[in-house]
Amino acid sequence: MIGLRPGLSIWIATQPVDFRRGMDSLALLVSEAFGADPFDGGLWVFRSKRRDRVKILTWDGSGLVLYYKRIEGQFTWPPIKEGVMPLSHAQLSVLLEGTSKYPLWGV
Repeated sequence: MIGLRPGLSIWIATQPVDFRRGMDSLALLVSEAFGADPFDGGLWVFRSKRRDRVKILTWDGSGLVLYYKRIEGQFTWPPIKEGVMPLSHAQLSVLLEGTSKYPLWGV
């Protein structure tokens, strides 16, 4: 699991992304589409169209790291809007559990 240090910023892209994208392409998306710095140490969460896969991009101080998870079933996602929205540590934990038994967007 990803170490969630206090003060860590976590952002989720509300639109699905092409999952053929690698870390460099996702970093460019963060920079150009969201106007943010992908090298600031925050977590950037991306989802697939089928809502069964997630990629998380982060900078660990020495390089880009890309986490990938596929679950059986589907992740619970926020209403689709444009851009990104912040996530709390609790919301990210529930999201990565791959279960919808907890209310993700009310946490």
